[in-house]
Amino acid sequence: MEPLIIPQKICAGDTVAFISLSGGRAGDRDMIGRYNLAKSRFEEEYRVHVVETPNALRGSEFLYRHPELRWADLEWALTNPAVKGILCNMGGDDSYRILPWVNTKIIHDNPKVFMGYSDISTWMAVFAHAGVRAYYGPNVLTPIGQVGKLDAYSKEAIRKALFSNEIIGEINPCEAYTPIEWNDSIKPEEIQWTPNDGYSIVQGSGKASGRLLVMMPGPMNQIMGTKYFPTKEMFDGAVLAIEHGRPYGNAMAGFHNLRAFAAAGVFDKASAIITGKLDDTSRSYLRKVICEEVHRDDMVILENVDFVHHTPMTVLPVGALCEIDCERRTFTISEAGTR
Repeated sequence: MEPLIIPQKICAGDTVAFISLSGGRAGDRDMIGRYNLAKSRFEEEYRVHVVETPNALRGSEFLYRHPELRWADLEWALTNPAVKGILCNMGGDDSYRILPWVNTKIIHDNPKVFMGYSDISTWMAVFAHAGVRAYYGPNVLTPIGQVGKLDAYSKEAIRKALFSNEIIGEINPCEAYTPIEWNDSIKPEEIQWTPNDGYSIVQGSGKASGRLLVMMPGPMNQIMGTKYFPTKEMFDGAVLAIEHGRPYGNAMAGFHNLRAFAAAGVFDKASAIITGKLDDTSRSYLRKVICEEVHRDDMVILENVDFVHHTPMTVLPVGALCEIDCERRTFTISEAGTR
């Protein structure tokens, strides 16, 4: 992958735009309270001013019917000189419907911090196509707006990746994790946290390095065949971040997703894979595709990295150089997230 344009860091006092680029739940009646909590929390934690893009809070039904206005919101945020960063309110399942209106020149000519996860992985590919780094990490409604408080792990990951130009360095596993919680009536002490047993090596040895490329199966399968799906040159030497299995279906669906990637040449020359925690079936399917079908038993695969659909989350800067050390079981980002 060729180096991408790196956006400038966000600073205290800057204006950050919150956008509903995929799902529109932030503006729904049952979710607006969580949105307002997340907005005030983010402003307080990072000492910034948050604004909504013009259509961000118009609700799920309206935004589903108007994908062109979701692009208009992104264009508004990118070209607005007062806005220094953009965070997505949530994921969803239909970012691909915005692609007919996308103008990558606007993204290229106005590089800004842009972060989100899940269906927002479509936009990781669009930004990379435009030659600009984007950031796969926390959305506004979760985990920033999660019940209780913004956890220390996610908070520090955001600070390091978006608000600093220091090298990010080693990404340690979180101490404990919990599924995404959408019930705002639950008490913080009622949330069940699972102790984390750390990274594990599914296969491989030594060290593997390359540039980070986010490949979430559901959204990426939707754009396969478009000009925004990464080129084979981008996969060459890349470290692929793939959430194998949930929430993109059961283990068998994950198997088929991996095979679709294999058919597209995703794994042919990639350096390594990072993924979330796997069950035994999903792990066996992953090895079956990589070893038996793609014949890449040399590929390093690191399991249980905290970029998947749970709380807390780290931040992955697309295109950043990173390294996996199998002997030490470490994952390191060797660059600053921003400049």
